[in-house]
Amino acid sequence: MKRADGGAFFTLEYTERDIVERFGALGAEATRHAGRFVFDSSDEICADHIVRALSAVPRGTLAVVDYLQLLDQKRINPDLMEQVQSLRRFGGRKGVIFVFISQIDRSFDLSGRSLPDIGDVRLPNPLDLSLFNKHCFLHNGDIRFHG
Repeated sequence: MKRADGGAFFTLEYTERDIVERFGALGAEATRHAGRFVFDSSDEICADHIVRALSAVPRGTLAVVDYLQLLDQKRINPDLMEQVQSLRRFGGRKGVIFVFISQIDRSFDLSGRSLPDIGDVRLPNPLDLSLFNKHCFLHNGDIRFHG
């Protein structure tokens, strides 16, 4: 957003107040970015909803979906694979960069490894994880990038 690109955050976990506090923790004022930042905590979050919300954002907008499995929450929505494919196509056409925060399967805690990997992504329903260009895993202050 400092480069005049936009930002968006789709979540059912955070409130608008939480987001304002996060901006403050980063040394930024949320009000300064009001025209370039979309915060959406609607119960209707799915790929179609996200595409509608981002239809007019500038190229280079970073959109975070908190979290990947949220798209699969309502059974009336298309399956997770279809929604991710739709967002990938939209992002390619529109120049929107998507980041999906994901739940990690609980079995990781018993693995003894320091960081999860792609095999630890919690998938209650099928999803081809090769649809994602890059992966970033965080745990206990450690970080690892792939792709």
